[in-house]
Amino acid sequence: MSPEEVVRYCHDRGIGIIDLKFTDLPGTLQHLSIPLSELTVENLADGYGFDGSSIRGFKDIEDSDMLLIPDTGTAVIDPFMRIPTLTMFCNVMEPESREMFSRDPRYVAQKAEVHLKETGLADVSYWGPELEHFVFDSARFDQNQHSSYYFIDSDEGIWNSGAETSVSGGPNLAYKPRYKEGYFPAPPTDTFQDFRSECVQMLEHFGIVVEKHHHEVATAGQAEIDMRYDTLTKMADYVILQKYVVKNVAKAHGKVATFMPKPLFGDNGSGMHTHQSLWRDGTNLFYDADSSYGLISATCRHYIGGLLKHAPALLAFIAPTTNSYRRLVPGFEAPVNLVYSTRNRSACVRIPTYFSSPAARRIEFRLPDPACNPYLGFAAMLMAGLDGIIGEVEPPDPVDVNLYDMSPEDAAKIQQVPGSLDEVLHALENDYEFLLRGGVFTEDLIEKWLDFKRTNEIDPVRLRPHPYEFFLYFDV
Repeated sequence: MSPEEVVRYCHDRGIGIIDLKFTDLPGTLQHLSIPLSELTVENLADGYGFDGSSIRGFKDIEDSDMLLIPDTGTAVIDPFMRIPTLTMFCNVMEPESREMFSRDPRYVAQKAEVHLKETGLADVSYWGPELEHFVFDSARFDQNQHSSYYFIDSDEGIWNSGAETSVSGGPNLAYKPRYKEGYFPAPPTDTFQDFRSECVQMLEHFGIVVEKHHHEVATAGQAEIDMRYDTLTKMADYVILQKYVVKNVAKAHGKVATFMPKPLFGDNGSGMHTHQSLWRDGTNLFYDADSSYGLISATCRHYIGGLLKHAPALLAFIAPTTNSYRRLVPGFEAPVNLVYSTRNRSACVRIPTYFSSPAARRIEFRLPDPACNPYLGFAAMLMAGLDGIIGEVEPPDPVDVNLYDMSPEDAAKIQQVPGSLDEVLHALENDYEFLLRGGVFTEDLIEKWLDFKRTNEIDPVRLRPHPYEFFLYFDV
């Protein structure tokens, strides 16, 4: 809707509150609400003020005034609010210069789409992320100077198979997915069918097309809801909305959802495998009927080359937490191998071959996880792929064998991803020029990202004793 249409719609439908949404730099959804009396065409254009110093990665206290500029094209009624509420995504603006804020993640995504067109290589990119998540019955955790713990529980968790009662207090009715066997048992083993279906209907309310949902490999309510591919910024909006929907539906059911990459020891973590393709004038540039491998074009191959070349630096944005590297561990069926292949899920880049039509040809990058800020993650992957096309970067030869079953000698020849957040931040520090093309990323954003991650995540985890260290070392 246009600004005029939004104002008219709200008055006609009895909307009482307008909710303005945006993300901080790490990717957590933030919001500011205004009453209907503050919704005018003029205010929509001028913006709504807020304190940027209270938002992670934005401003210092001496330079804190910022503006939210609503994107009226994203307006939709929020189904979770009791008072009729219209919600919109916003961009962030500097009040004095009236320029967009360089570290606004959504603005970075928009700049990436503009840059793609300016290169002349393609006019649109399509994105299809597969978000995985867990739904638990309870989650408790704490950390202080003298104690540290987390405790999660789930009626569906196989560890409760011997309990006399369920987590909710009723009889224990068994039917719990065993570790690594949660893909795709039917009810009653899958206890979240209706939960996921309710999430799908909520996503459809937001205008999001959903292709399927299912239980995932892990025990304890791991699931995946797949959205139909769309353009970069729009799909990043949808990722934020899917998290919002799943968490709020879980709360309504007295449960708690998490998109944390690795909440369970000894079972599968949650990834965000991301399908990508480039198009120009309605033609898929990744398809080549005469290709010698996988029906992929040279453009697609070079795009893969760019992703693999810059993968260590990319990981700073697409697997951006210390917990991400509890999932990306060599030897445990994680997509840590920097090679590509058709159908082969042990490679970090896969070429899906369900269908051979030109429109279906795409690549699936398996390194990202749902802890990433999708605006920054998608933009960074696009910039790496474009760098590969521009430089005609050839990836290593495709590998069509199970990489987990290779001999140690052969496995040693395959490059793997770095093993910690600290390592990938160092990689980004040494390899970020490709992100600066077209002004998509800025040096101040990258510097802020590096500083934030090291100060707020790496150091706090590095300096604290781990609970398991007491098991290992208390009797030394």
